[in-house]
Amino acid sequence: MIPADQTPILHAGLTEMIGVFNDDILWAWILIPLLVGVSLYITFRSGLVQFRMFPEMFRVLKSKPEIAPDGKKAVSSLQAFFISAAARIGTGNIIGVSIAISLGGPGAVFWMWMMALVVCGASFVESTLAQLYKVRHPAGYRGGPAYYIERGLGQRWLAIVFAVILIITFPLVFNAVQSNTITNTIANSAGELGVEANLGVSAVIGVLLVLLTGLVIFGGVRRIANTAQALIPFFAALYIVIGLILMAINWQLVPGMFLSIIQNAFGVGEFAAATLGVIIIQGVRRGMFSNEAGLGSAPNAAASASVTHPVKQGLVQTLGVYLDTLVVCSVTAFIVLLGYQGTLDGTLEGDLTQMALMSMLGPWALHLMTLIIFLVAFTSVLGNYYYGESNIEYLSTNGNVLLGYKVIFLVATFLGSLGSIDLVWTLADTTMGLMALVNLIAIAPLTVIACRLLKDYNEQRRQGLDPVFTRDRLPDVRGVECWDPEEDSARRDHEAAGQGS
Repeated sequence: MIPADQTPILHAGLTEMIGVFNDDILWAWILIPLLVGVSLYITFRSGLVQFRMFPEMFRVLKSKPEIAPDGKKAVSSLQAFFISAAARIGTGNIIGVSIAISLGGPGAVFWMWMMALVVCGASFVESTLAQLYKVRHPAGYRGGPAYYIERGLGQRWLAIVFAVILIITFPLVFNAVQSNTITNTIANSAGELGVEANLGVSAVIGVLLVLLTGLVIFGGVRRIANTAQALIPFFAALYIVIGLILMAINWQLVPGMFLSIIQNAFGVGEFAAATLGVIIIQGVRRGMFSNEAGLGSAPNAAASASVTHPVKQGLVQTLGVYLDTLVVCSVTAFIVLLGYQGTLDGTLEGDLTQMALMSMLGPWALHLMTLIIFLVAFTSVLGNYYYGESNIEYLSTNGNVLLGYKVIFLVATFLGSLGSIDLVWTLADTTMGLMALVNLIAIAPLTVIACRLLKDYNEQRRQGLDPVFTRDRLPDVRGVECWDPEEDSARRDHEAAGQGS
């Protein structure tokens, strides 16, 4: 048994060891080169789809869902967007960005932006493939990387590996990040009100979070989608408005802020001990943690949508990357850089975003930020659950297995409230990296199929049609279960009539 006085030392040692592996091996030499390479290949192979078809991303949000086998409406394109946004717009947008700035300086923000523009292509491909290779489900559809790895590449063993890594990453590790952040944030607010933060307070918060989460996830995918659709526009709009107000109040500091972002991005005026490599790695890593492009998570939500053409949801999910990184993450960065009064020296002094907001608006802003972080993190918990459920059902259709997963998920939610933030974030970097590695290896050879779908979509649009896909349009592509010309014709006619051209 480990003596109690040695536990913090061992904990710090484990965190440092995993951190070295993440920084010096996994991200620097494997993931970043692979992510950049695959994303650039997709960008040019698709004809700059993430830029060229930006207006189309908004048009296809209007797609109408079909009636699912259980007699209720299937998940719409917009609802699938909100499910993925629930997981995307989480603590990575607030805590993660502040960590990136603390460790990599203002320049990390620039590399977040640049990588978001590039990896949007990967987001398009993975979500389009998820739609193509989706399978039927009583509530509509299921799909994701595990499905297109098996059906598109014919590699079931690799699909199983991906599913297992995702289940570890989202329902367990990422979920712990979200619940940990919720607990610490609420504890900070409680401390300002005179309630001393301790293990008992954390446990109470954890129990309440478990109860609230259980009420939603036991209601199925529709309740998850409806909850996300109700909460995300509210807190996203509130957060953006706060950012705009702060920029208006501190307008004289804004030019200098942008100058520091650009200069630091290229090593000019680097802060503390941050090298250019550290700045880039922190920007790319936290950007991927936030927008999840190329990670293989968002396709699980994308596959659930009822649309008339796979490309439609690919475009919708690409829009989510823009919203996440170029809008929400940027607001966090602006708040931190405009308001933080400490020294960005690579060490964290609590939550930089909360501290920066308080410095500009006063102590009451701590409670406002607590509300925002709670809503952001809670919807991420729901998104994380759905990703895990989709992959659990890929591995097994046994109802008892799914019930066991729900119990384990809720236990992980509670334990995350009691854990250590340093170790949790470090583990998140590792599991996220391994998951992205498998997904990027898979989508690289399947990009040609996604581009053929894009060509089919554009040809129909040039004819003035609202694109409708049937699998006989790509007869040589195997492993496609849905999109049958006869069985699905009524559904597609209904959707096309509802959306219009």
